[in-house]
Amino acid sequence: MTDSADAERATKKLVHAGIPKAECLDDVDEFMSREENPTIEVALRSLDEQHSKYKFMELNLLQKKQRLKSQIPEIKTSLEIVKMLKSKRDSSEDMETRFVLSDQVYSKAVIPPTERVCLWLGANVMLEYTLEGAEELLCKNLQTATRNFTELNSDLDFLRDQITTTEVNMARLHNWNVKKVQAEKLIAQASS
Repeated sequence: MTDSADAERATKKLVHAGIPKAECLDDVDEFMSREENPTIEVALRSLDEQHSKYKFMELNLLQKKQRLKSQIPEIKTSLEIVKMLKSKRDSSEDMETRFVLSDQVYSKAVIPPTERVCLWLGANVMLEYTLEGAEELLCKNLQTATRNFTELNSDLDFLRDQITTTEVNMARLHNWNVKKVQAEKLIAQASS
């Protein structure tokens, strides 16, 4: 096997490392004969708990996805602004712009040619960078956010598969129990 194939498999394992794989129940009789499943109620409760955990994970991943979805355009906009400042820094003309103060409230600003820019890093932290340093940081942040977004979509797809598998398992257990109860009734009727 090639090194790239090994690396790809290792990457896939890491991507879904936090999400346990759901077991597909092909043989319900074997599953119910296990020590941890003394009754149908215990087995169904266990699968229901697993399903709830998967749904909770899905909610968290969807929230992360939403944050990244709004963060990526902000990074792109900041990167465009830094690139524009770089292109205008050799000019002697001031640049006039409008910036957002709050939702739908803008203010005018006149920006002289500059070599430095301040970036919000989050958690109420702002740092001053050279234009090149700011561009490098924003490019790195954009790559990271884009990669995380792609991995998050992959994790969500994997998680949805696990949710579906768990739901199918619950349905199989329920159907198995219905057939078992019907068979027991037939045996009881035949013996009476």
